[in-house]
Amino acid sequence: MATPLFFLPGLLEDADLFVRQVEHFTPSRECLVADLTRADTIAGMARDALQAAPGGRFALAGHSMGGYVALEILRQAPQRVERLALLNTHARPDTAESTENRRRLMALADKDFPAVIQALMPKLVTAQHLADDRLTGTLSEMALAVGKGAFLRQQEAIIGRIDSRPHLSKIACPALVVAARHDALMPVEILEELARGIPGARLAIIEDSGHVSPLEQPGEVTRLLEEWLA
Repeated sequence: MATPLFFLPGLLEDADLFVRQVEHFTPSRECLVADLTRADTIAGMARDALQAAPGGRFALAGHSMGGYVALEILRQAPQRVERLALLNTHARPDTAESTENRRRLMALADKDFPAVIQALMPKLVTAQHLADDRLTGTLSEMALAVGKGAFLRQQEAIIGRIDSRPHLSKIACPALVVAARHDALMPVEILEELARGIPGARLAIIEDSGHVSPLEQPGEVTRLLEEWLA
């Protein structure tokens, strides 16, 4: 039986982020998507994910905040992870500027949560994809489904995350790092740093995509995951 595939979504994301990848891989292997909405720390999210993970060893793919959780899972239970894919994420702690921006969005969420979604949208996708009503509709629906309370918990977790860079050299499984050329939130350079830190990691750069590569370029992300799993 093929190794199960366990997906970790990011901030204001749910299983809809990986719908194309899950559809592709489900005929050949078990696919699960974690719920990362309950905890307010990255360590707590990792514990929740491990409780819901496939039995035994699994291939782990994390997007954005899900990447922070993936790195924590490797600290908590490295023996469970057969291979690792990190999409549009990095290993650095939050900067003071980022924390300030997050606090501003959290204050806005208390007054007008839909306004937070609209404020984030231009940072998540390319200008071309911003004009795609179906894609932006999916992002909005995911965010509303996750909801304000989970958004506030997730932001607290992201603000409080540790610097994972000192731990990268201990990662011993095959690793894929996926960057997007036009990712306004996670520029290619910091994913290059992430890939350099993990022994033997492969770096792939997706063109014509912003931060939400599994939705913006689902075919290319699926192809890269196919190679990674092979």
